[in-house]
Amino acid sequence: MSTHPQFRRAALWIALGACIAATTPTVFAQSATGAVAGRATAGDQITITNPDTGLSRTISVGADGVYRLAQLPVGDYTLVVARNGQAVGEPITVNVGLGGTTTVNVAGDGALVNLAAVQVVGSRVVNRVDVRSTESATNIRREELARLPVDQSLASVALLAPGVVASGATFGGLTFGGSSVAENAVYINGLNVTDPYRRQGFSTVPFSFYEEFQVKTGGYSAEFGRTTGGVINAVTRSGSNEFRAGAQVTMEPSAWTWARQDRFHSDGTIDERDRRSRDESPLYKANVWASGPIVRDRLFFFAMYERQQSKPRDIDSAQAWYTDSDNDFWGAKLDWQINDNHLLELLAFSDQADSATGAYEYGWNTTGRGEKTGESFAGSGGENWSITYTGHLGENFVTKAMYGVNERSATAGSPWDPDCSIVSRDSSYDALFPPVSVREGCHPSNSSISNRYDEREAARLDFEWTLGNHLLRFGVDQEKMDSTSSRIYPGDGRSYMVLGIEDEEDRDLPNGARVPDGALAYVDARRYITGAPVTTEAQAIYIEDNWNITPNLLLNLGVRADKFHNKLASGATFARADFEDMISPRLGFSWDMKGDGTTKLFGNAGRYYIPITNKLTDYFGGGTTDEHTYYTLEGWDQRIDPVTGTPYLFPLIGEQLGPVNTDGNAPAPSDMRTAVADNLKQVFQDEYILGYQQAINQAWSWGVNATYRKVTRAVEDARINHVEGCPWYSGDWPIINPGETTRLWCPDTQDWVTFDSSRDGYIAQGSNIVMGYKKPRRTYKAVEFQLDRAWNERWAFNASYLWSKSEGNIEGPVNSDTGYNDTNLVQYYDHPAVNERYGVLFNDFRHQVKLRGSFKLNEMWSFGATMSARSGGPITAFGVRWPDDNRSAGGPGEFSGGGSGWLCVSGCGDWTTRELVYTERGAFGRMPWVYDLGASATWTLPVEGIDLKARLSVYNLLNRQTVINVHSRYESTPGSRMPYFGEGTVWQSPRYMQLVVTWNF
Repeated sequence: MSTHPQFRRAALWIALGACIAATTPTVFAQSATGAVAGRATAGDQITITNPDTGLSRTISVGADGVYRLAQLPVGDYTLVVARNGQAVGEPITVNVGLGGTTTVNVAGDGALVNLAAVQVVGSRVVNRVDVRSTESATNIRREELARLPVDQSLASVALLAPGVVASGATFGGLTFGGSSVAENAVYINGLNVTDPYRRQGFSTVPFSFYEEFQVKTGGYSAEFGRTTGGVINAVTRSGSNEFRAGAQVTMEPSAWTWARQDRFHSDGTIDERDRRSRDESPLYKANVWASGPIVRDRLFFFAMYERQQSKPRDIDSAQAWYTDSDNDFWGAKLDWQINDNHLLELLAFSDQADSATGAYEYGWNTTGRGEKTGESFAGSGGENWSITYTGHLGENFVTKAMYGVNERSATAGSPWDPDCSIVSRDSSYDALFPPVSVREGCHPSNSSISNRYDEREAARLDFEWTLGNHLLRFGVDQEKMDSTSSRIYPGDGRSYMVLGIEDEEDRDLPNGARVPDGALAYVDARRYITGAPVTTEAQAIYIEDNWNITPNLLLNLGVRADKFHNKLASGATFARADFEDMISPRLGFSWDMKGDGTTKLFGNAGRYYIPITNKLTDYFGGGTTDEHTYYTLEGWDQRIDPVTGTPYLFPLIGEQLGPVNTDGNAPAPSDMRTAVADNLKQVFQDEYILGYQQAINQAWSWGVNATYRKVTRAVEDARINHVEGCPWYSGDWPIINPGETTRLWCPDTQDWVTFDSSRDGYIAQGSNIVMGYKKPRRTYKAVEFQLDRAWNERWAFNASYLWSKSEGNIEGPVNSDTGYNDTNLVQYYDHPAVNERYGVLFNDFRHQVKLRGSFKLNEMWSFGATMSARSGGPITAFGVRWPDDNRSAGGPGEFSGGGSGWLCVSGCGDWTTRELVYTERGAFGRMPWVYDLGASATWTLPVEGIDLKARLSVYNLLNRQTVINVHSRYESTPGSRMPYFGEGTVWQSPRYMQLVVTWNF
């Protein structure tokens, strides 16, 4: 720790920053910047300068002794105090973190005091406790990550924060504070890059392209919305006045990854995913970057190119899939400091990725890889860009404007698609004719061609106005999210099904024609096309007052109002909400209890809304072409596979039988009154946080906070087969708020019908009992303890423990228990039994421990380690029936959604004789604790002037491949137990090593 005299002369210092709860409510939404504020002598001038870029801003201290410099790009600055044109005291080096305000109070001599509240790393002052923040967040800089074994992904960074857990769901994702994986948001330089279709993924850039990360787990202020989970906020690197360049190579050869274990059921059969022990996933990446001034002190650039090579191998008992994925990334950032008060930033990057997978025959015990049987292509990503203007209009008013475009895609296909149609046999044909020795059809998978393209146009305008003890912040934002999906058959666009005539008397076809007498088979040529463009337009307005009631007490008062409009392919409205429908009040406080910046008590309360996704709109409103044309079968024609050159058979099409059957056609609807409730309200979460933080000394600090979250609404498709006064509803699945008053259109009466869906909506099969759906509920309670020892050029340490309890009858817009990930379409309300049970939820990980630390041995060697341990999630059984009803409450398939808590023990053949036993959520125990230990060693070339490093990291050092999800289906039919209930479906990834070599010059 530095003992420079200028720090010993300090007279007053209150530091706010990013080591424990790193953000403050006094910064812009999705910000890529920070701020500096504090108290000083009235009339003095405070000048802050970035020595790397020459950016300099000056402000006069007000009559109340308060100053604030907003919208500063992250980095290290020099702060100087001047009085009557003369410098007072020595310059102070201050770090500005992402999304935070660093408060620097200076005495009359221009110096700092109270070093117990801060830490000095070299000559830089680093904050310990953020006495103004009301949020729960964690900031992590690129330099800290370089000292730790953290894999190169945004998800790996987020997992360092307390309360963030990698979901054990078969579809993966992150859960923040008990929420589902479909409730989070990700921003890069203020641009929302979250998947607008399912809200379960996001665009990203290479790890080396980032500068700093901020993980928000709760308490966001009013500018944040459209999320009830967590937020990952990242900022990319920028150029400076010094030309710099570098290169980095990342290696993960297959020999450095330990084998996954082959998994077998209790009866000795292989797991559904077949063999794993020979799977491989080698990865190699290399990037080069350069940065510097285009015009010194004014225009800067940062640019990066990365080449990635990945060759996964999925090898099963009889088949193998070999994938090649060689992709390029490019990205650039331009910063134009027009002058000290006006800044223009441009970000552009492409994360387009493509892969090709070859399918092969495989002999596990004999021949190894055999003949190629198929090939497929997949694509993802897109081009992204944003432009941001920041203007300081006088000393007390700042404006910020951003516009950007985020593109995503999900495409699939194969070389056989242009020329090979789908050919298949019906069982009726198999019953009459023996199989042939030559394969029928040339398409290797007989699957449709599916593609999706998403584009988000985002724009926002924010203002910040300082008025004495009040900091007023207000703004507007808009996002337009377009999704265009399509599904079409390969080849000529038709699928050919060959059917036999099993009953000579039954030759009638669905289109009214007949199969000619004497013919033994015919062909059903189906043309099936789905998908169309859908759009969501979302807007928000917010206003917030950050009021320093006293110098040590900050009150944050804000309100946000959202609206959205989901449109179908026809242009008709699918769903909409206006500003008055989605009002989110926010209230927070922070009390600097001792007035010296070392101790704070803080809290917040707020409401957070989340809109529906494009997936839901697409499912209901895309439109479908489903046409069947019938032909006589005149035999089989032998043709040559256009890809492999091998022979195959194709049906010889004869006379067309009758007209084209268009009964299945469903154009994009223009009237959604029977499909979407007229009074549909949006999902919201209420959240309350109370916390305490204290700096023990210059290096050590600790904190504790308690969080309570509650959700009491869902937007889902519900089975409505009974509505009093409208017999038309006999088995539909409209989008409603289950358990609440619902208003739908009744075609029978040509009028609206209103009913209480907690009492009506469902009629049981057999008993004819009418009932409704329980109102959804999810609660999350947590207490978090954290201890932090900041980096001092020698070592650093952070530890956290989180106790939490997640309960309810709905996880969120997806269902991890049964592996169903279609957001807002997860069959929660296909039957009242599905949401009858209230209890522990899938994401109830009761105990979580996280440790991370780094140690510098000497100028050549340094080491890092991370450790996480969490208790296992609950095991819940899902049956298929419930009392007094003969209709299924869930299918036997593991990923079919739904399920009942009632299990049949006797008389299971009929609903009148069944004896059912009720089981609670989590009644079958819990999965084991999950431990993950990582370690890294970094070697630095001990030659002055050469920055060459090599870091070897080992992940899951103990190679624990613990089960993290199990089969939850208990019954296939009443009384018939599924053979593998409670056995594993998802396990930890095995140990692997990664070498990263970095050369900066």
